[in-house]
Amino acid sequence: MKPLLRIPASDVPALTRALETALDGGPAVWPIPARPAPATRPTRPAPHGLGHPHPDGDVAQSVGTPSNERPFARHHEVGAAGEASEVDDRIALVVETSGSTDAPKRVALSADALVASADATHDALGGTGQWLLALPGHYIAGAQVLVRGLVAGTPTLTVPGDRFDARAFAATSAHLMPHVPHYTSLVPTQLARLLDAAERDPFIAAALASFDAVLIGGQALAPAIAERAAAAGVRVVRTYGSSETAGGCVYDGAPIGDTRVRFDDGRIELSSSSLADGYLGDADRTKTAFRTDRDGTRWYITGDLGELTADGRLRVRGRADDVMIAGGVKVVLGEVERAVRAVGGYAEAVVVAVPDAEWGERAAVAVAGDAGDEASALQTLRTATDAAGLAAAARPVRLVVVDRLPMLASGKPDRRAIAALAAASVG
Repeated sequence: MKPLLRIPASDVPALTRALETALDGGPAVWPIPARPAPATRPTRPAPHGLGHPHPDGDVAQSVGTPSNERPFARHHEVGAAGEASEVDDRIALVVETSGSTDAPKRVALSADALVASADATHDALGGTGQWLLALPGHYIAGAQVLVRGLVAGTPTLTVPGDRFDARAFAATSAHLMPHVPHYTSLVPTQLARLLDAAERDPFIAAALASFDAVLIGGQALAPAIAERAAAAGVRVVRTYGSSETAGGCVYDGAPIGDTRVRFDDGRIELSSSSLADGYLGDADRTKTAFRTDRDGTRWYITGDLGELTADGRLRVRGRADDVMIAGGVKVVLGEVERAVRAVGGYAEAVVVAVPDAEWGERAAVAVAGDAGDEASALQTLRTATDAAGLAAAARPVRLVVVDRLPMLASGKPDRRAIAALAAASVG
C-alpha cells in the first residue's frame, strides 16, 4: 500500500509534478476541485514553501518530499473522514466521475493504464507533440493531457483563468513550441464558444485552426458544430471513452492501441490495456462493471448502447439508462437528441423524457435562447426525427426554453436538472 495524495486540480504545476512522481511509482494522486477552506480551520503554511493549501485546510506536500519522510505520513493520516488515505501499490491516479446520470464513482487507474492510453493517443495522432490544457485536471480528460505531456517529454501549457475564455485559449496557444505537433482536448461546449469567437476575431480563428488535432469528447458532438469546425479548418478528432478506460480509447469510431469493442444486448463493452483497476472502496461496483473472460481478457461494461456502422466504426446510440418507453416502444433518447441537434439553432439542445398520461413517456427538448413559436419549432423537430428514421414515438412533444442550460463543472449538461425543469413544465 502507498499514500493517496490529494492535490487541488487548479494547482497545475503541483498536479503535474505529482503525476510525474506517481507514474514513476511514487504516491498516488487524487486531483480535487478547488473549494474554499472552512473559516474555522485556517490553512497552515507549508514548510519552506513546498506545499500548497489543501481545500480541507491541511497541506498537500510537494511531490519532491520523499514518501518515507514525515510530511507524507502526516497528510496520509489526516485524510477527510470516509476518504481512502492509502491505495494499492499499482494505483497512480484516482479520478471522480462527474455523476451526470449516476452516483459519482472514484476510479483507480494504474501507471501502466495511463501510459498505455497516452501511447495509444500519440500513435493514433501520428506522433508525440505539445499539449494545451483547457480542461479541469480533476477529470480524466484533463489529467490525461498532463500525462500525455509527461510521456511526450514536452511541457504542457495551461489556459489561465477559472472560466474558459476563447481569447485566453488563443493567446496561450501562441506560446506553443514551433516545429512540433500541437494538440488540445475540449468538450463540445468549448469548441462551440471558440467557433463563435473565431467568427469575430481572426486571431482566435487562426489559433484554433493551427492545432494538428483537437480532441472532442465528454458528450456527442452536434453535427452543426462539426460542420462549422470543418469549415473553419479545425482538425477535430471525436473521442469515446471514460474514466474507466483512462480517457478516450476510440477515435472517430475506430479503437486505438489494443482496444477491442464488443456488444452484449446492444451495450458497449471495451477491453484495453488502459482499463482502470476498479472503483476505490467499492468492490461490488467494480465486480459489476468489470468482467474477465475465461481466456483472461478483461472487459469494462459501459453504460452506453452502440453498434458498428457498415464500415466497421463504432456508433454510440445513447445511454443504456437513458431509454424511455413511449406507447410500448423503446426510444433511445440519445438518438432523438442527435436528430434534434442537426436542426439549425439546436446544436446544444438536450432531450429528456417527460411523463405523458397517454403514452407513458414522451420526448421533451430543452434549449437555451429564443426558439420562436413553439408549435412551429416542434413541427420542425418532429420532421427531423422522422427524417432520421426514428419511430413516431420518438417525436418531441414539448419544448422547454431557458436562458441557460444547467451544466456540470465538466462542461456536460446536467441532465438531472434539465429533466426536473422539463417535468415541472408539464405541470
